[in-house]
Amino acid sequence: MNHSWNAELYDTKIGFVSEYGKSVVDLLDAQPGESVLDIGCGTGDLCRELADRGAIPHGIDFSPDMVAKAKTKYPDLTFEVADAQSYRTDRTFDAVFSNAALHWMKKPADVIRSVREALKPGGRFVAEFGGKGNVAGIVRALNEALPAFGVVDAAARNPWYFPSVGEYAALLEAEGFRVGYALHFPRQVAMGDGERGLAHWLDMFGTAFFEGLDEARKREAYGKTAEAAKPYLFRDGEWVLDYWRLRVTAYMPLVMK
Repeated sequence: MNHSWNAELYDTKIGFVSEYGKSVVDLLDAQPGESVLDIGCGTGDLCRELADRGAIPHGIDFSPDMVAKAKTKYPDLTFEVADAQSYRTDRTFDAVFSNAALHWMKKPADVIRSVREALKPGGRFVAEFGGKGNVAGIVRALNEALPAFGVVDAAARNPWYFPSVGEYAALLEAEGFRVGYALHFPRQVAMGDGERGLAHWLDMFGTAFFEGLDEARKREAYGKTAEAAKPYLFRDGEWVLDYWRLRVTAYMPLVMK
């Protein structure tokens, strides 16, 4: 089941992703001249941020639409369509960076292996993505609403991987990384745009749950999902989503044993 991406919607209604990502760029602390591989670069905003700080970014994303938009916005930077679960390159990088992307990749050990192969000895990996419990309120609402639309097992359509600190640290260590920092923390995300905010989110991130429904039935299902989620995710006239993020910094040793 492939997730489709709407680059225009991403830039106009889901701008909070890149805004929150700037603090992950701060954590990376890329130095002038450092080469950085950005996994899941989206429409390129954080590659631009890295370049403005003097780094030399190269962005990869699984979505051709996202990469095309990134190339249009930032023609002076380099981007390519690639799957991080199998990515290999002749280049090596001082750092690998990722924001809000790794939870879409359900073969995390393969991703970490790709990161390892792309890093120079002593290089660092800095990432933030969805952690255990992320958007649990939305998932609960989807599970409640979708059976009425013929989706008997909504959980089977779940496209995300949301690990705990312990799960992910173990995967990193199995590939030889030394985990220097790991934090699992809540983040309340206000969607804006009043009642319509949840629909924007579902249009961007929830398409897998609604496959097979025509547009009219999909919008009806959105409404039922909103009804189920409203008691705990809608307040003061807007949707406030229940994010949990996992943020990590890990290092490749200079010498592998």
